[in-house]
Amino acid sequence: MSELIAQLLVYIKGVWKYRWVSVATAWVVAVAGWSFVYRMPDNYQASARIYVDTQSILRPLMAGMTVSPNPDQQISIMSRTLISRPNVERIIRMVDLDIKIVDDSAREELVTKLMKDIKLGTTGSDNIFMISYDNKDPKLAKDIVQSLLTIFVEGGLEGKKQDSASALRFIDQQIAAYEEKLVAAEAALTAFKQKNIGYLPGQGGDYYSQLVSAAEKLEKARLALLEAEQARDAVKKQITGDEPLLLLEVGEVSPKSIVNPEIDSRIQDLNKNLDNLMLSFTDQHPDVVATKRLITQLEERKVEEAKLAGNVNNTGKNYDPMMQQLNIALAESEAQVASMKARVTEYEARLERLKSMSNTVPAVEVEMQQLNRDYSVNKANYEKLLERRASAEISGELTSTTGLMSFRIVDPPTVPENPSGPDRKKFFTFVLIGALAGGIGLAFLVSQIRPTFHSQSTLRELTSLPILGSVPMIWTEQEKLKNKKQIYAFSISLLVLLTCYVVLMVYAKPYVTPSA
Repeated sequence: MSELIAQLLVYIKGVWKYRWVSVATAWVVAVAGWSFVYRMPDNYQASARIYVDTQSILRPLMAGMTVSPNPDQQISIMSRTLISRPNVERIIRMVDLDIKIVDDSAREELVTKLMKDIKLGTTGSDNIFMISYDNKDPKLAKDIVQSLLTIFVEGGLEGKKQDSASALRFIDQQIAAYEEKLVAAEAALTAFKQKNIGYLPGQGGDYYSQLVSAAEKLEKARLALLEAEQARDAVKKQITGDEPLLLLEVGEVSPKSIVNPEIDSRIQDLNKNLDNLMLSFTDQHPDVVATKRLITQLEERKVEEAKLAGNVNNTGKNYDPMMQQLNIALAESEAQVASMKARVTEYEARLERLKSMSNTVPAVEVEMQQLNRDYSVNKANYEKLLERRASAEISGELTSTTGLMSFRIVDPPTVPENPSGPDRKKFFTFVLIGALAGGIGLAFLVSQIRPTFHSQSTLRELTSLPILGSVPMIWTEQEKLKNKKQIYAFSISLLVLLTCYVVLMVYAKPYVTPSA
């Protein structure tokens, strides 16, 4: 540690020996640096603040009906792409800086400088942006900030309109494409139906369902035919006498078994009238009693007329009313059997026809299903695109007319009266520190170039010779006085240098701290 202190004292003595070189160097550097700083042009910072409002009551109200982009993401993209080359070139044209451009290199240099100097940042609050720019010309700085502010606002609005227009164009193209596909599918489906008109499945289902249904109907028809034939045979046996037939005597003829159209119609009318009366009156009501008595009289009259007719024309049992009814039942049974036979024949023909189409109909049905599926898919996509287009139109109109994302200028572009830079006081201090450090450094360098021995140990180390002794310097009074004057002059020179620094700091122009 003692050796380090001794070496430091040697360096200090060397610098002190060349102190006038140090002072002269400090004065030269300080005067030159202060002059340069004093002549530095003033910079003026123009700034503006803008708030982007992304909150709107219409957004939740129109949820589900419209589709709108994420405003926060859109703002982030706008802020990151605002200071781009196209926008900076547009700013140059807006503030007439392109008049001073003489060649492409000058344009490139100006664009690069503006992209570097223009600042865009947030103020710490949500969606509040600050635009700032420094320039020697306060009017030019303000114009550039105003131009950038205009581009920022217009870019947001134009971006939304362009997005809506692009979306509508894309949807229109897709609608046109799917409309062509839909027309082609409809034409193919129509042509296929016309070509295979006899093989298409009906409302009863597909081919196999129709085949099973036809077989079931045929079985039912055969069963009904068998029942009708048995009923007919039973009637024939009664007529031919193979089965016992209980014939009523003429005196025992039932009124209901006698056919007399005139009396039967009157009895039927009276029965209807009796039913209506029974709804309102009891059995003892005179009208009810009279009606029943009249019905009884008509039935007795019908029996009497049948007896009279039987006594005159009763030449055989074929003229018996029961036989007449059996003959009528036989005719009805024959007609029923014929009808059922025709139905069975038709069902058999249908079943055979379906069996003969067992190879063709399934292939036709498969192709028909494929055509219907293609048509359904194209139709569903076409209808969805129409809905999306309507939603896109509403979204575009909503975005452009109501302003789901509005811009509010908090602070318009302003330029303070005092410059924002340079900070001359700071630069003056740096120059002073640099001048003192330069003077000391130069004195130290000279002391190393022209070294002197300030101690016996240093001389012994460098020469490796023994030191017998040292002769002290005896200063005269005149030399002491001269040394004191030199020290005073050195101190005064440093004091004057510091005084100049203080004066510069006092009279330096004030400046406005640039906004963050």
